[in-house]
Amino acid sequence: MKKRGISPVIATVLLVGMVIVLALIVFLWFRGMTEETVTKFGGENVKLVCSEVIFDASYSNGNLYVSNTGNIPLFSLKIKLVSDASRDTSDVRDLSENWPAGGLNQGATFSGNVGNYDEIVLTPVLLGNSDSGEKTYVCDESNGLTLTA
Repeated sequence: MKKRGISPVIATVLLVGMVIVLALIVFLWFRGMTEETVTKFGGENVKLVCSEVIFDASYSNGNLYVSNTGNIPLFSLKIKLVSDASRDTSDVRDLSENWPAGGLNQGATFSGNVGNYDEIVLTPVLLGNSDSGEKTYVCDESNGLTLTA
């Protein structure tokens, strides 16, 4: 009885191919774990700048009034609208369509109608620089304001 195996050349090619595939999987996995850094003001990480954002807002009769009282321009605002009837927080909007084109600079104000809700959570959106160009960054809700009607 003659047993035949695969030739050493084919076995070597298969092993090299498996090593290349595994190396590619590990490389893409590590690449996905790293996050592209978005910077503002000449190299400061935008996450750290979020804590320095200062703005005032008021809400009455469906109208929202926002004033940038800090030194950091607000590119936009993310709004979470909450109604007591359903406590549904799925209505999240971005004010970018009505927002000033260059953002809300220091001392600038904005007003707009967002509808009648029991609670509004405003979260700042900043524009920063990255290796791939300008990129927006949504700050954490802890850096925002919560308004009640």
